Amino acid sequence: MRYVAVSALSHPGLLRERNEDSLVAGPWTLCATVTESPQTLVFPIGTPLVVAVADGLGGHPGGDLASALVARRIASAGPTLGSEDTLRAALNACNRAVYTAAGGEEETELAAMGTTVAGIVVQPGSLLVFNVGDSRVYAASRDGLRQVSVDDSPPLEPGQHTTSIVTQCLGGSPSYRAVHPHVTTESLSPGARYLICTDGLTDPLPADVLDDVMREHDDGRAAFELWKAAIAAGGPDNITLAVVRVADE
Repeated sequence: MRYVAVSALSHPGLLRERNEDSLVAGPWTLCATVTESPQTLVFPIGTPLVVAVADGLGGHPGGDLASALVARRIASAGPTLGSEDTLRAALNACNRAVYTAAGGEEETELAAMGTTVAGIVVQPGSLLVFNVGDSRVYAASRDGLRQVSVDDSPPLEPGQHTTSIVTQCLGGSPSYRAVHPHVTTESLSPGARYLICTDGLTDPLPADVLDDVMREHDDGRAAFELWKAAIAAGGPDNITLAVVRVADE
C-alpha cells in the first residue's frame, strides 16, 4: 500500500514574540504553537490529502488568526480538494473568509490581517501544488531541489535571493481584493519528496543549503536540521516546515 509520511515542525524563531504560522497535515492542524522536534504522521494514499503551511502577515494585526483560519478551513475541506478547480475555489473562499473575519468594510483592529499559504494535495497517481504569497513548495530529487510553487513577490534586485514583500495574499487589505491562486498538477511516483515551508526558512537560508540538508538526511532528521540551520542563521522569523515523502509499504 502506498502511503505519505509527513515530518513537520513550527517555531517562532529567535526574534519574534509569537508564532503567527500555521500548518496542515491531513485533518491535523498546528496553529501558533512551538515545537522543536519534528512530529511525524503517516497517512494512506486514497482520498485527497492536504499538507500546507500558512504564514500570517508580519506587521499586520491578527496574522496568527488569519493563518489559523485558513489552516483549519483547508484541513476541513481537504478530502474534497481533488481537482484544480475545487482547490482554486477553496482558496478564493479562504480569501473571502479572512476578509470577513477582519471586519469586512468596517474599521476594526483586525483590518488588513492576512496570510500566505502554500502546500500540496496528494492523491493516487497525481499531486496538486498550490500557493498564494511567498511561502514555498519544493520537489526534492537526485537532481536537486526544484521550486514548484510561484513566489508572489516583486523581481529581486541583483544579489538578493529573497524579499519580504508579497504582491498577493489571503486577506491583507482594508478592502476586498480577489486573488489568483497558483495551482498546478504534477505526476506522483514512489519515493517522491517535497519540502513545504514559510519564508522563515527560505529568507535566511539559500537554496543550496536547503538542497544539501534534504540530500543528506531522511525526513524527520531533515526537518530538524533545516530548522536548526535557520536558527543558526539568526532565526529572524517564524519557521514552519514539512518534509513529505511518498512511499510504498
